[in-house]
Amino acid sequence: MVFKKVTLIGRSEESFDDAADDAIDRANDTLDNVCWVEVDELGVEIASVEDREYQAEVTVAFELHDGE
Repeated sequence: MVFKKVTLIGRSEESFDDAADDAIDRANDTLDNVCWVEVDELGVEIASVEDREYQAEVTVAFELHDGE
């Protein structure tokens, strides 16, 4: 088994949990064999948005397909 990790940043106007869910949902929609997610950083964008935008940077690990 070989795994690959990628970093994604989820966003939400509601909460950090929703921001993490945003990233996890996108990973599940676009990657095969997602095995685990690690939440690395949390942040709030305030400069270029009307209200607060919660952000969650996550590392997603997924198993690579065999070369068969």
